[in-house]
Amino acid sequence: MNKYRPHRSSVTQVSPLAYTKLTPPPLLLDVRSAGEYRAEHIPNAINLSLLRLLIGQLPIINRWVLPDWFQALSKDQPIVVVCLTSHRSPLAAAQLLRAGFTQIFNLSGGMQRWRQCGLNTISGYPSGFTVTTQGHLGPKPNT
Repeated sequence: MNKYRPHRSSVTQVSPLAYTKLTPPPLLLDVRSAGEYRAEHIPNAINLSLLRLLIGQLPIINRWVLPDWFQALSKDQPIVVVCLTSHRSPLAAAQLLRAGFTQIFNLSGGMQRWRQCGLNTISGYPSGFTVTTQGHLGPKPNT
């Protein structure tokens, strides 16, 4: 599966194995809590919790709730959403569609299915990143 263009008004389901074959790989958005993400996540996944996505729909506070990197994304950016069991990720995917994103995928079965497929996971935060005072995952400040 080299090309990915889901229907603009719906979320496309993608299995863990199919995700690994997508080229170039789309943005992988892990919508679990920071603690769940830190304990174990898919390599290259970026953490933005479902709660932040939902609160971020409120225009008056979204600039404080949603990180700059997320606000700067193109609405055509392909995004795959993952959670633990595919319970939260469909809610996040629907929110992304409401926010105007056009290429949204849900990782079927979530992290549980990913592990069942024997695919690699890592723990901690990506090198050079930390949780900011606002609770966002961001680059470590230069000290």
